[in-house]
Amino acid sequence: MKRIGGGIWTSWRIPGHPTGGSFIRPKKVCFGVDFIAAIKNRYGFEDKQSEKDQEVAAIVIGKKTVELVGFQRIQQIKSQLNKLTEISLRECVVCDSGQKGEIFQTCPNIMSLNLSKNLLSWDKVADIACQLKKLEILDLSENKLGVPSDLVSFTSAFINLRVLCLNGTGVMWTEVLMYSPMWPLLEELYLASNNITVLERPVNTLQSLKILDLLNNKLIDENQLQHIAYLPRLEQLIISNTGISSIHFPDVGYGCKSAMFPSLRSLAVNNNKIADWSFINELDKLQCLQSLNCKNNPIMESNKNIETVKQLIIAKIGNLKFLDKSEILPKERQGAELDYRKIFGNDWLQAGGHQNPEKNRPNEEFLADHPRYKLLCSKYGAPEEGELKQEKPFTLKNQLLTLTIVCPDKPNQKPIEKKLPDSMTIQKVKGLLHRLLRIPGSNLRLSYKSTKMESREITLQNDLKSLAFYSVENGDCILVRW
Repeated sequence: MKRIGGGIWTSWRIPGHPTGGSFIRPKKVCFGVDFIAAIKNRYGFEDKQSEKDQEVAAIVIGKKTVELVGFQRIQQIKSQLNKLTEISLRECVVCDSGQKGEIFQTCPNIMSLNLSKNLLSWDKVADIACQLKKLEILDLSENKLGVPSDLVSFTSAFINLRVLCLNGTGVMWTEVLMYSPMWPLLEELYLASNNITVLERPVNTLQSLKILDLLNNKLIDENQLQHIAYLPRLEQLIISNTGISSIHFPDVGYGCKSAMFPSLRSLAVNNNKIADWSFINELDKLQCLQSLNCKNNPIMESNKNIETVKQLIIAKIGNLKFLDKSEILPKERQGAELDYRKIFGNDWLQAGGHQNPEKNRPNEEFLADHPRYKLLCSKYGAPEEGELKQEKPFTLKNQLLTLTIVCPDKPNQKPIEKKLPDSMTIQKVKGLLHRLLRIPGSNLRLSYKSTKMESREITLQNDLKSLAFYSVENGDCILVRW
């Protein structure tokens, strides 16, 4: 607040609101405290001890004097301010650095400092920081900091700063670029909730940045991201709730890796308007992307089964290791890629795909919609005709399969013929075999050979999938091993 009047009543103008203000009695206003006073108030460091504390410092039992390790003793331990390395003065009405050199003499070893929601300007922050030579982490969120008076001289104040939080300070991206020479070694920058709408490309600044948080800033469009796409060390980008609906890396086509965001490993896009699968396809162009958070987007509701959506995302982004903070295990990736290959197999055939490599020429539209399909065919083989059959209408006749069950490693075991519904899961098949063979279901390994592809043995590895999922047909042979 800024005082613009006097007398019994004083008028105060609120920064950021030119026509806003209020009237208040001067004696009701808290004008703030200096840095050292705030530490003493927050952590209970008092200059004077009460008589009561001194009276209970020791008692006599018989001939022995026993010292009480109580409040006074704790106060003495706490009073060693020069040993403090981490301080939080959030909402402590800090407004000034105090006497010159007092901070350096009192608590010079502070490495992490929270000054959020106080009454500070950049000039006062610099006065504090220049006395903290070891300061690496600084939180200035919810301060109306204004404009620094001397950017060049302030560089020495933040020479070792690695982490800076400016959430809710009202700072714009242009101001960040203007102030950034003050933070030559900055690695993490948090700018949530600042009404940032446009970005500009950092030139010879922020080159050491590894984490950038733009949460809750309404970017005017996804093209703004291209301005920060060449930060060489950026590993984590948070653009949740920024209103984006698409993303594009125009320097390369589908199936290639982009030079944009060359080090990006983690991306958070929660609570946005992402509804098109082209967004996910583009992310596969990123060279290093391993973690994606994309909850609460329309695309996550594109299928009633959220697990199906997640499997599609896994199949579309080849390097992904974590999705919405859940680790993607190798078996899950393999299952997702095999399912993807099968689900879109008929589309592939209709678009010009073929099992014969010489005749395999899917059109550009299919390749744009499914950039990794060609790679998946190279990895697992092109889908066979038997895998891509259309499901028949539901009738009891169509659903019962006559299958031959054989144990290839047990020549003395006679083949067994069974009629099973094609909706039966692999887990239930194992339960049936447990009763027939007296072998625990957990020890059984199943595969099958199709009458149409006798030379190929297909593993039934997912216990939760049905026989129909694996395209098991009437007359096929189930192979059982243990």
